[in-house]
Order: sequence, then C-alpha cells, then structure tokens
Amino acid sequence: MNVALYGGTFDPVHLGHVAVARAAAERFALRRIYFVPADIPPHKQGQPLTAYYHRYAMLALALQGEKNFLPSLLEAPEIIRAEGKLASYSVDTVRRFRQRLGKRDKFFFLIGIDAFLDISTWRDPVELLRECEFIVASRPGFSLASAAMALPKQMRPRQDIARLFKDRQASGPLLLSGASIHFLEGVYEPESSTVVRQAVRRGRGLEQLVAPPVADYIRKMRLYRNGTEPGSPELPTSSPRRKGQAAGKGPRLVEGKKRQRH
Repeated sequence: MNVALYGGTFDPVHLGHVAVARAAAERFALRRIYFVPADIPPHKQGQPLTAYYHRYAMLALALQGEKNFLPSLLEAPEIIRAEGKLASYSVDTVRRFRQRLGKRDKFFFLIGIDAFLDISTWRDPVELLRECEFIVASRPGFSLASAAMALPKQMRPRQDIARLFKDRQASGPLLLSGASIHFLEGVYEPESSTVVRQAVRRGRGLEQLVAPPVADYIRKMRLYRNGTEPGSPELPTSSPRRKGQAAGKGPRLVEGKKRQRH
C-alpha cells in the first residue's frame, strides 16, 4: 500500500495540517499517513518548543476521527536518546520506518513547500531524497525552478534547464537524479502554528484554527500562555540526586535495553 510520513513540530497541530494530509491521501491514494512530531528539530535547537508529549497528545486528539491518519512515536525522546542523537533527523526516521515496510509498499514523505526549500541544509539530503518519494504541499508564489534549485547541488538541474521552469508554477512530478518529487496544489490553508499560539496569548477563540479537542486541551493545560506549561507530561531525563551525593558518585541506575528496530 501507499504510506507516508508527515513530519514537523506540530506546535500545535492545526486544521491546515489535517487538510493537507487529506488532500495528499486522496491525490496519491495513501492508505496510511503517520504524523511524526519531532523531539528536537535540528533547525530549532535552542528555540522554545512545547514539551514533546503535549504535542503528541494534541496530535492524537486531532486525528481521533481520521481512520487512516495516525500519530507516531518514531521521534520520541526515548528513541532519539537510545540512538545517541542530539536531535531528530529525518533521514534517520525514514530509514527506521522503512525497515517496517513490506517490499511492495510505496513510501512517501509529506512536507510543506517552505520546509522543502531548506532541504539541502538537512542532514544527508541526497540519501534522504533517494530513500522515498516526496510530496510537497505547494502554494501560490512558488515556481518549479525555486523547488528544483532548492535540491542539493548534485541533484539540481543545469542552469539552462532551470530557467525553463522559472515561470512555471510548482506542479507536476519533478524527477531529477534519483529524486522523485510530487507537488500537491490547491490546498493552501492560512492557518499556522504561529497564528494559533498568538491567538491563545491574545485570548482569541481557536474554533477556526484547531480541532475542538485540541482547543480544549490547550485551555485545560494552559499552553502557550507566557511560555508556562504546568502539568507537563514530559518524562524526566534523569533521576534526582540523593541529598549529599556528589556528581558522578554513588549508585547508578542501570539503563534498560535499547528498543529493537522492527
């Protein structure tokens, strides 16, 4: 079957995310779309980010009525730490997920055009683009040339060919040097996570921005208000020291076995 990963911070997930997924599922006959919230996105290290399990909980609430959409723990903090990584890298996630697929499954990676334009700065972008086919949610104002020239240098078309794309809207498949990129048009939604966070801080309603259960969760957990997140379900990363215990001294907790990959 056709399967896709939909990555992002989802801080929080909003109606636009779901609309893009629905359009992609219909256009590319996707039987499953896994929404993968990033634990620590490399491009947002050091920036304020809502605790991972808040974002995962909101995804689960937003997708509860979507039969073919599932929240995924592929980039949960425990998995990232078990691999000794400092951030969530899409190439690692894609490789980890591919091991679970059948030989006949067709694998896609769903992404927005704004994020795709930075693809060459991602970790191992050439390998990532060759691991799966990309579905890029486009919107007005982006040309096919801008998408083609965003590819890693070794995958970009020659300048004379790219010029032919200059006035063409980012649409149709783009097949270059082993990369298969499909463009999803006509589903631009004005919602954004930034708009949702601003609405909360300004005391505005969220009904037009997020699913009702997500709005209830945000209010109940008091998220996005002055940066405070009481009641965070984030798991602790270490156990507290006993009184008088020096750093590096005393009893140590034995770590459990790393989760096997399936």
